Amino acid sequence: MGTHSHFNGLKTAGLFAAIFALLLAVGGLIAGATGNSMFIWLFALLGLATTGYSYWNSDKLAIRAMRAFPVTEAQAPGLYAMVRELSTVAGKPMPRLYISPTQAPNAFATGRNPEHAAVCVTEGILQILDDRELRAVLGHELMHVYNRDILTGSVAAAIAGVISSIGQFLAFTSIFGGGQDEDRPNPLVMIGMALLAPFAAAVIQMAISRTREYDADEDGARLTRDPLALASALRKLEHGTARAPLVPTPQLQSASHLMIASPFRAQDLSRMFSTHPPMADRIARLEALAGQLR
Repeated sequence: MGTHSHFNGLKTAGLFAAIFALLLAVGGLIAGATGNSMFIWLFALLGLATTGYSYWNSDKLAIRAMRAFPVTEAQAPGLYAMVRELSTVAGKPMPRLYISPTQAPNAFATGRNPEHAAVCVTEGILQILDDRELRAVLGHELMHVYNRDILTGSVAAAIAGVISSIGQFLAFTSIFGGGQDEDRPNPLVMIGMALLAPFAAAVIQMAISRTREYDADEDGARLTRDPLALASALRKLEHGTARAPLVPTPQLQSASHLMIASPFRAQDLSRMFSTHPPMADRIARLEALAGQLR
């Protein structure tokens, strides 16, 4: 879809390198703490299994969390027409379409690849956006599918989960001992790593999610040739999600990174750890892109 003006793909690769380096560092500590590298392989296999399950079932999990139902072309002809047009322009398969019966305005795409993808919009977003804005949002969601962001997010989440599990194990080992005394790292270092490693992994995971949002904004705007429509939609979504936030249940929290706008009530501290970039930054980038595409 063209060159990204903010090098988000390069940033994503760099962030993945950082989270892998963190995993290796923690793995080295746990091998030193126990005198046995078996545990790192055990956690890695667990992470691989978790990744595979969430990746393969990502569409079912997210759709179930939003209580969405499939719609036919007869039920939503306008929605079908927009998605068919955009997927044809992109030269990609058309995804299945769903509607979630919630007044919270939002949309998300999910699925393990373009051939097994789903796009879901809420009843709330259908009420507040006009056709041009909705088309822009659908372009954004389709590019998440075509850029295979669901795979990227699944891998990042799994690695972060493995690091968190290892951190807990490190904390347990530092308290109750393990390995030979002369081989064991300083217990304070282990406790520090046990606390900081999961935090660092979560921050890197959120940064990866933000770069993928920026890419979907840019690629979606290039697909629709209408960046200002997406900027307008994001403004409405910022106000709409603030008026009708979702309750952060565990199921919704696991799916929230897929949505075009953060669905929960923004608290001052939580903005630092949001999986979504600030709306003002996204809108500014789209407005700049509109000037380039004229």
